[in-house]
Amino acid sequence: MENPDLTLELTPDEMRHLVTQAMAYIVPHIESLPQQPAINIDQGRDVAQLFVEPLPEQGQAFPQLLELLFQQAIPTSFTTAGPGYLGYIPGGGLFHSAVAELITNAVNRYMGIWLAAPGLAQIEATVLRWFCDIVGYPSTAKGLLTTGGSLANFSAVVTARRERLPENFLAGTIYVSDQTHHSVQKAALLAGFPPDNVRSIPSDERFRMRLDLLEQRIIEDREAEQLPFMIVGNAGTTNTGAIDDLQALAHIAHHGRLWLHVDAAYGGCFLLTEHGRAAMRGIEQADSVTLDPHKGLFLPYGTGSLLVKDGAALKRAHGVSAAYLPSVEDEGDLVDFSQMSPELSREVRGLRVWLPIKMHGITPFRRNLEEKLQLTQWATEELRKIPGIEIVAEPQLSIVAFRLVRPGLDNEALNQLSKQVLQQINARNRVHLSATTLNGNFVIRICVLSFRTHLDRVQMCIEDIREAVNTSDRR
Repeated sequence: MENPDLTLELTPDEMRHLVTQAMAYIVPHIESLPQQPAINIDQGRDVAQLFVEPLPEQGQAFPQLLELLFQQAIPTSFTTAGPGYLGYIPGGGLFHSAVAELITNAVNRYMGIWLAAPGLAQIEATVLRWFCDIVGYPSTAKGLLTTGGSLANFSAVVTARRERLPENFLAGTIYVSDQTHHSVQKAALLAGFPPDNVRSIPSDERFRMRLDLLEQRIIEDREAEQLPFMIVGNAGTTNTGAIDDLQALAHIAHHGRLWLHVDAAYGGCFLLTEHGRAAMRGIEQADSVTLDPHKGLFLPYGTGSLLVKDGAALKRAHGVSAAYLPSVEDEGDLVDFSQMSPELSREVRGLRVWLPIKMHGITPFRRNLEEKLQLTQWATEELRKIPGIEIVAEPQLSIVAFRLVRPGLDNEALNQLSKQVLQQINARNRVHLSATTLNGNFVIRICVLSFRTHLDRVQMCIEDIREAVNTSDRR
């Protein structure tokens, strides 16, 4: 072509100007996070309609697009990066990782095979080695970075299936607790198992899997000519942060030749603390572990991981060959991640983990996690001082669950009362709490995990809870 269109090839000055304009919005946005409402979705439908449009033929000025994003799309959301977001499992959003992503996307290196970017592949392998060390895995362990715990659990189920079951695997059964994250059920479905093959084992008064019922169900399934092959333990459930007896689960799995997978998406990073190591003793005996750095290491959403003690099992489960691919590396950490995961085309994911840890070391992350444990304990003790509040789930990590109780009210009325109190707490918009159901009871959850959440915000949370409870009593 004599006159190629160079519109998409920005000049150095244009690139610098683009980033400068974006930073003029990003920095004030982050600075204002403590003042932003914890949630702002009242006009969600109207805002969504602003972005319904046909494919545009002509462009629009970048400043106008920034204005639209930062005035409409971004504010209309859960403020998950803010200090007042104490619902579900908060995500961190370290700015260091955002800079790493800018570098990653700008240089646009391919990471499906080692040969395409050896240095960047080694960075990712080193990050995964760090995670294996945190869990206590041997040098034979390997892993992969995923978009989150759901895909990590999926690859774990597939790997366990390939390692423990014959080609005709439809009689295979998986054992989870009634507190296990729903992504495990979905993973089993995607891996080809009928829904009923996932056995839900009741939990005890601390919301941990009942070991006696687990062993009983495994025996019953074997007698029925089913093929028990996998146990999924919890190291920090979404509902309450409960941690199963991982040592006991490892013993059961070992003697029954079952694959033990531990879903530590939320709780695993607490292994960096003394409390976490004690609470999750035995996790190093698991065959595989899901760990989400976008939770406990405060990284941006889209950063999960799967770790497997026998790293070769990942390749046996996922590895395939093709004539157009170069020969794979298989020496130490020199691995082709496409041979260990469902993905071939993929970006560099390791830099978003590596950069902040290399800049600061792991110590500030550990201190932040210790602070979150202390804040949750502090909040729990303050909740005990409020008349009419019952602690339903004592904190095992950084989640506490509670409800309101009143003499003379049945369970339905108590559930309705707790719902009303939760609405009043969240209506003040200084904090956002979420809820769940435990043993038929509607309970309110506090989850402290953001690196931006400190004592002042948890104090606000307790103030808002106390005011909401007092308001309900005056009615």
